Amino acid sequence: MPRPVTLFTGQWADMPLEKLAPLAREMGYDGLELACGGDHFEVDRALSEEGYIERQRKLLSDNGLECRAISNHLVGQAVCDPIDERHRAILPAHVWGDGDPEGVRQRAAEEMKATARAAKKFGVDVVTGFTGSPVWHKLYFFPPTSQEKIEAGYEEFARRWNPILDVFDEEGVRFAFEVHPTEIAYDIYTAARAMEIIGHREAFGFNFDPSHLYWQFVDPVKFIERFPERIYHVHMKDAVRTLDGRSGILSSHLSFGDHRRGWDFRSVGRGGVNFEEIVRALNRIGYEGPLSVEWEDSGMDRVHGARESCEYVRRLDFEPAERAFDAAFGEEG
Repeated sequence: MPRPVTLFTGQWADMPLEKLAPLAREMGYDGLELACGGDHFEVDRALSEEGYIERQRKLLSDNGLECRAISNHLVGQAVCDPIDERHRAILPAHVWGDGDPEGVRQRAAEEMKATARAAKKFGVDVVTGFTGSPVWHKLYFFPPTSQEKIEAGYEEFARRWNPILDVFDEEGVRFAFEVHPTEIAYDIYTAARAMEIIGHREAFGFNFDPSHLYWQFVDPVKFIERFPERIYHVHMKDAVRTLDGRSGILSSHLSFGDHRRGWDFRSVGRGGVNFEEIVRALNRIGYEGPLSVEWEDSGMDRVHGARESCEYVRRLDFEPAERAFDAAFGEEG
């Protein structure tokens, strides 16, 4: 049967889950990818508070929803990043602490380990998220940057993430990393480099999100074909390139939603991502997990957008063929 269509709740963290759950069902969703933000999924409460897991589960089931993945993108970002004041806005207070960069990174790593334990307790075997990056700020290679310095950054990523992935292995949970600018990997080559430095361990795979590949002029289908066994989760998210000879894909330090940007996010189906070919590629690799709508469009009401995105994805998805369309021509009557 077609894959479940779920809603990633990261962009809805301002709305209590008791209000979001019935709204998501009314919009047509089969489930939620619960973000560790707002009150959607609180790692510390999941591990320490009696009855918390059961209450969150009941809140979903009462609204006919399931959960196949937990997201902790924001904390994962702090594991490898050079920490600055911007991180304070995205991190729980107990992870930020006194803001000392190394302390923040270590607390973020412990929180990601705890997330794996909480996900297992919740009955979910995929955690989606970011890794952060020690070398993203060295993207342009000026001042001159050697490959040795880049390799040292990848080695730091492995040193910080392998102990986290050890806990994921212990819990039987997989980390689905979202390849994304500002992370250790942002395209096919860097994804392969990240996979290699951690020894291709099975706990580490990908949360496939075509939008961030598309605006960089990377073919999302080629990413699926390069890592067919490591697509652990899928985001349905769209983007548009609006290059007009004045702007480029580096976005000109303009905020999301500014029409002068060289690219921006769009409601699913209203951008340039070829989701038809993505569904066909997912069918070829046998992906049976959810299609999780990550809705972002600065120019559209989010309820309108999330509803139409659900309808678009459900209409687009289809099962692979069990036989060739012309097989019957050769059969005897």
